Amino acid sequence: MILAHDVSGSGPLLVLVHGITEDRRSWDPVDLSGSFTVVRVDVRGHGDSEAAEPYDIPTLATDIHDTVAQLQEKGAVPDGPPIVVGHSMGGIVATAYGALFPARAVVNVDQPLHLAGMQQQIQQAEGMLRGEQFPLFIHGMFAQMAGELDPGEVERVNALRAPKQDVVLGMWSPLLDGSPEELAGLVDRLTRVPADVPYLVITGLDAGPEYAAWLQQIIPHTVHEVWQPPTHYPHLVDPARFVARVDAFAG
Repeated sequence: MILAHDVSGSGPLLVLVHGITEDRRSWDPVDLSGSFTVVRVDVRGHGDSEAAEPYDIPTLATDIHDTVAQLQEKGAVPDGPPIVVGHSMGGIVATAYGALFPARAVVNVDQPLHLAGMQQQIQQAEGMLRGEQFPLFIHGMFAQMAGELDPGEVERVNALRAPKQDVVLGMWSPLLDGSPEELAGLVDRLTRVPADVPYLVITGLDAGPEYAAWLQQIIPHTVHEVWQPPTHYPHLVDPARFVARVDAFAG
């Protein structure tokens, strides 16, 4: 699928991938166009992109690859592997991109890759997710994750949030329908980022005392940073700091 997108800036190619139920406008405060040719995409089922099954992570990463390839064929963006930056669900998609396709670098913004704990939480909420309380669950979940993000910015992101039950259920199918062993196998496949692809993780919410060691084991060349204040949106708390960090890491 060729995704809805916009292009700005000049320099090395960089792709921004938003979180679940959001769209590319979530990146509005983050201006990387001074150092990069920035492609912001709407993941399938989000924003202006088509809603069409399947919604598994490898398919989402392939959509981005196909979109980039078409833009490069048209001469609209520079050739060569992209830097892929993803927030939340987009962090998993960005990681999968680095595992499945050539990438210059990958940046994962506050998306833990050890999904066993998330699987337990999602399965406990299965009734709400599959029923009429779905919107209440989604908005409540993200309200808890906002942390110390400025209230005005929380309101902006919430205003563009558009939860689609079938899309979310499709993306979370491995959590809802898979066994812990199947989920672990999926995580293993999606985190095989080559050692020569720089991999940065910026954590805004506490992922638990053992997460850093687990992450270093599964992607040994990870650069892992914990940013304050606590929030699921560290890139929106201080966009200038985020831009400078990505530039220094991948520019």
